[in-house]
Amino acid sequence: MEVNAVIADLGEHWPVYVTMPFIAALIGYVTKRVAIEMMFKPVEFVGVKPFLGWQGVLPANAERMAATATEMLTSNLVDPKEIFARLDPAQVAKEIEQPLLRVVEDVTREVMEQYQPRLWEVLPNTAQQLLLKRVQAEAPRAITKIMGEIAENIEDVLDLKHMVVTNLVRDKALLNRLIRDISRPEMRFIARSGIVFGFSLGCVQLLVWALTKSPIVLPLFGIGIGWFTDWIALKMIFLPREPKRFFGFYTWQGVFQKRKDQVAADYGDMIAREIITIPNLLEAVLSGPKSDKLFTMITREVQRTIDAQASVVKPFVAMAVGSRRFQEMKQTAAAKAAARIPETIRHAEAYAVNALDVRNTIVDRMRRLNPLEFEQLLRPAFRQDEWKLIAVGAVIGGLVGELQVLLLLH
Repeated sequence: MEVNAVIADLGEHWPVYVTMPFIAALIGYVTKRVAIEMMFKPVEFVGVKPFLGWQGVLPANAERMAATATEMLTSNLVDPKEIFARLDPAQVAKEIEQPLLRVVEDVTREVMEQYQPRLWEVLPNTAQQLLLKRVQAEAPRAITKIMGEIAENIEDVLDLKHMVVTNLVRDKALLNRLIRDISRPEMRFIARSGIVFGFSLGCVQLLVWALTKSPIVLPLFGIGIGWFTDWIALKMIFLPREPKRFFGFYTWQGVFQKRKDQVAADYGDMIAREIITIPNLLEAVLSGPKSDKLFTMITREVQRTIDAQASVVKPFVAMAVGSRRFQEMKQTAAAKAAARIPETIRHAEAYAVNALDVRNTIVDRMRRLNPLEFEQLLRPAFRQDEWKLIAVGAVIGGLVGELQVLLLLH
């Protein structure tokens, strides 16, 4: 097409040409927003399984993503033995002293009423009080010993990896928040970069259309804008890992890498507030794969305490129920106390949160990660399925380009 003809066509159809870069910018932005939403939504599969439908990339791969996040957490950021060593067993016992004393009295009365309902009533009041006071006096020491043993052998009673993976897989919305909350600026960058790159490519598209007037130009550019802008935006989040100078005057560092300190603070807050919490830890040790070891540990210590303190009433009880029945009573008392102690320990939650200091531990460790290790915090969320997001961007861009052709030709 001759230059004069091109100039004449530009002058005649200038509104069409002016809109091209803006439409390209819109394509760039829309494809990014769609890609971002497709990462997280919907949380559950919508459509006809297995292929006709969609589930957010993160929720669809919840188990893999949770395992990856957990590996990072337990390998580089949190050492359960180190964390639990910060608990002072004596202070835990002090924090739960009052509810613990009530547990001792309740369990004692329950067991006596279960095995010999009338015996407790006919025991001299001094014998009742003496037994209660002796066991209550010993209870804090027993708790101190139990907590010390738990802290020393935490890996025997707590499977931290299992706890974190279980919570993230069970609550896919939590997994979404974990990734989305720490990467909001990166998500904004992806969307906004689509406008800039789309507009730039739209200017090139304008010239190519003006020179060729080929119907295939607009769909091809639409595909290219959707694909290229998605691809380069994802790369610019993570690369380069260290600040790098381009063209001798412009310095760039991956957006995520540049925010290391803030990401560490946000991630630490999220983990401490919603994942490695005292209720979650208690649930893990009470019902996790190693819970039987915890109850064995508690029952053994409680029964030892009962053995040491029950001598004051043994003559009365053994005479009434027999020695064998008396042994059953002690075992029942130990089991009841073991079942109540974990719930009692919840009263030390405020102390435990401050003592464990999970948030600051994670923040400090994250800031010490090298750039490649730090990248692994977020990169797995994109890597395996990013081609799907890029492909969707290309398809949307191509469809918009085809729509432009139809409008121009009609």
